[in-house]
Amino acid sequence: MTQRNSDMKHDVLGKWGEAYALQHLLGLGYALSARNYKFNRMEIDLIMADGQMLVVVEVKTRHSAELGEPWRAVNLAKQKQLIRVANYFTKSIEWPHEVRFDVVSIVHNSNHTDLEHIKDAFSPRPWY
Repeated sequence: MTQRNSDMKHDVLGKWGEAYALQHLLGLGYALSARNYKFNRMEIDLIMADGQMLVVVEVKTRHSAELGEPWRAVNLAKQKQLIRVANYFTKSIEWPHEVRFDVVSIVHNSNHTDLEHIKDAFSPRPWY
């Protein structure tokens, strides 16, 4: 089965966005703990350390914001997924400190690149 060209472009854009976000975060003094960390078919794009804080980062990259800012794609279902994977990761390394969930939203096209880093974009909470 072959991928459509638009899917390949989407994958390339996504990988580019993750690399761009990583460079941005490293520039802020964060340290990389893991990249594309997978658990049960779910994935965290970037896991960073910001001092004593472990930061789970979801990166969303689009060519345009016409249909809404990229960060809007981090809906409740995606948040739950990220929290599940983060729980597994923190237990596996016996992380003793806090965890924060950030979203990096990027719009990138031939005219410009806009990056929005949303710290503490959502928090784990009981699901009712």
